Amino acid sequence: MSEDLKIIALMGIKHCGKTTQGKRLAAFYDCLFFDTDDVIFQQTGKTAREIYSNSGKDAFMAAESEACKSIVKQLETLRREHYKMPYAVISTGGGFCNNEEAKAILKEKSTFVFMKTDEIVAADRIVKEIEIGTNGELKGLPAYIASKKPKTIEEVRSVFHDFYEERSALYSAMADIVIELPQASKEENTQRLINALNKVRNC
Repeated sequence: MSEDLKIIALMGIKHCGKTTQGKRLAAFYDCLFFDTDDVIFQQTGKTAREIYSNSGKDAFMAAESEACKSIVKQLETLRREHYKMPYAVISTGGGFCNNEEAKAILKEKSTFVFMKTDEIVAADRIVKEIEIGTNGELKGLPAYIASKKPKTIEEVRSVFHDFYEERSALYSAMADIVIELPQASKEENTQRLINALNKVRNC
């Protein structure tokens, strides 16, 4: 990894706490924080979920790649201005592990950190956001679950289980750091991340 540009890229499934912990890490290291979903919205005027649902997976991945390019471009500009290092903490989207272009954009400049949360905890967070429509349809589901058209909460959990297993394997394979975060306080998990980072790099 080049020492010219340092990025801590947080990865993991939806609801693992990437945004919360990303902001806390950025505050600790006194550096910038980016959420790729926020950058996508800034660039397109649409949420990641809207793009995925209305235009498909390929359109979403293209938008995600453009967001990563934009972040790196901003950081390269700051590097020329001798901005304090590390330059940024980035919270990536839940499907980042399947976006080869986006991964390549960040890989050589980043330490990839897989925030692995407990399956039941993550599933509970998804279920908590579900709204039941007048006809009994489930609303507020992540696109990858909604595409399977689950009819019950039990089916949602079943779909999520398969997804969790698949994504966990992908993220573990590509990560520089894998850290399991228990159901603990934000402060405790932030310290776990800092400790893990300090073992592999001079942050």
